Amino acid sequence: MPLDPAYLSTAIRGALAAGRIHARYFRANPEIQKKGPIDLVTAADLEVEREFRALVSREWPEHGVLGEEGDQTGGVTSSHRCRWIIDPVDGTTNFAHGLALFCVSIALEVDGRVELGVVYDGTAGELFVAERGGGARLNGRPLHVSVTDRLIDGLLCTGFPYSIQEEQGSQVGIFAAFLGRARAVRRLGSAALDLCYVAAGRFDGFWEEHLRPWDMAAAALVAEEAGARVTRYDGSQVDLFRGQIVASNGRIHGDLLQVIGAHYR
Repeated sequence: MPLDPAYLSTAIRGALAAGRIHARYFRANPEIQKKGPIDLVTAADLEVEREFRALVSREWPEHGVLGEEGDQTGGVTSSHRCRWIIDPVDGTTNFAHGLALFCVSIALEVDGRVELGVVYDGTAGELFVAERGGGARLNGRPLHVSVTDRLIDGLLCTGFPYSIQEEQGSQVGIFAAFLGRARAVRRLGSAALDLCYVAAGRFDGFWEEHLRPWDMAAAALVAEEAGARVTRYDGSQVDLFRGQIVASNGRIHGDLLQVIGAHYR
């Protein structure tokens, strides 16, 4: 059954409103708090999520919301048939340091499956949108993954978890393995943008673990709808609550899994 078009309207309006909040705080010395030694939250994170929750409450009071900065109860299951998943600032560390690589990520989950995803990078003026079965678009234009078919010709991207200081071995080991196999590897600091860049053909592949649902819910759908193959490290279906993802143009996916698997073996 097609989604109610009003859902997409809510997601886009929420994302654009978030972009305006981002612009007001960005490089303006926003208040910063710490959730962990290197895990930050800014006033922009809190205001974006608060405003989006208010928007959903007004327009869809029967829906749930799962967000990084608010109530995270419910976990894998939810008492709500429809649940919004929001990361108010994906790339908070970049944002806090004045680095223009961050976005808002908004997904709608229906009966446990993500059906709609919107990612907005206000500083770049890029709005990524996907509806399951309807393709992915960037500012209204269709998105398609790259056609690179050799790992040595690929530009890859990854991210490191906030626990990297305690878990350097496996993370750095895989990164180093890909440095020896791919054209180049980047680390931008926003998993949602990384996945959208796979969708846009800017990256040929991306991998990361220890992600949370709000980090990847919307952007994984954008990547899939642009033709990407999206799996866990073992090739199985992605589970938003198990935090592990590999996304590629499909042509080099086996090579990505092989390199990752060889490291763990």
